[in-house]
Amino acid sequence: MAYTPHDVIKPEKIAATAAVSLEESLVVPAVFQREGVEQFKGAKGDAINVKIEGVLPYRTYGWRNDRSTEIQFDEYSERTIQVTFGDDIYSAVRLTDEQNDFDLNGWAKLMTKQTEAIGKGLEYQAVDYLTDAPYEITLGGAVAGRSLRKTLIRAREVMNKLRVPKEQRTLLVGTAWETELLADESLNLASNVGDAEAVSALREASIGRRYGFNIVVSNELPADMAVALVTSAFIFATGAPSVPQSVPFGASASYNGVSLRWIRDYDSAHLMDRSIVNTYKGFRIVTDTLIGRDVATKQAFVSEHEHFVRAIKLDLDATADVLPDPDGPDPKAQELAAITGIAGPADGASV
Repeated sequence: MAYTPHDVIKPEKIAATAAVSLEESLVVPAVFQREGVEQFKGAKGDAINVKIEGVLPYRTYGWRNDRSTEIQFDEYSERTIQVTFGDDIYSAVRLTDEQNDFDLNGWAKLMTKQTEAIGKGLEYQAVDYLTDAPYEITLGGAVAGRSLRKTLIRAREVMNKLRVPKEQRTLLVGTAWETELLADESLNLASNVGDAEAVSALREASIGRRYGFNIVVSNELPADMAVALVTSAFIFATGAPSVPQSVPFGASASYNGVSLRWIRDYDSAHLMDRSIVNTYKGFRIVTDTLIGRDVATKQAFVSEHEHFVRAIKLDLDATADVLPDPDGPDPKAQELAAITGIAGPADGASV
């Protein structure tokens, strides 16, 4: 009988397929701004730097004035924020010769399971970061006299007052929010479920679009929590480690800003293959300096504080909104209230 050689397994192809699979398995990290470490390799330290655009105030000059006063010049500068890599998230598996020969039909099945493990880890860590973010505004989902529909409209109003870009707005919701939203006939979201064939976890988690928000469900988010955000509110960075020269079989790959590495070698002392999939990851919130308008002089000014305004929190069970207190002891909250007009009394009652 003629000998038929096995098909050559190309690590680059398998790694590339795994990178696509990983990217498509993400929900919460998928709505964050993505940054890859590849262009930052060789930089000092365990962080990458991401540029944030600056802001400029407008100025006015009196019409037909005597020109005795000079115009005022402003300095434009962009901020650089650091995203620190704190973890190397991985999945490592040993395979005996028997498993390799009789249990697995190639490496595709194992890579799928290892990629699922990496994706689940990234999902949970993204949710932890989302949950612990320093939100400056929280809207209640059980405010008296305000339906869920009006709560979404209120969230849109707040985002508009915060001057958050209208593009790429997402409302991430927990499962209790999902249940209530789908049951609300005025929103008519239930008809959207299953309308389109899911091509990724993010698409499958989307239940509709209302009032400028793509509504996405996360099973890992606390059930009564929701977050209205734009993509740039959170940065999600991944980086594929280099393939060591001592490893005979391995490759790195990236897809849509999500990177990973796969390496495989053989433990001859125990007659086992070893497969490792891993990536570096990091998360970071983005704060902003804001432009305000002085009531007395009618001139613009740049805020003294940086504010986290690209995302706001919604609490399904809260009976009141938590808003910046213009008369409270926190100068940062006073400034945000003065600039945006979003304000509430010290007890957090909705206004």
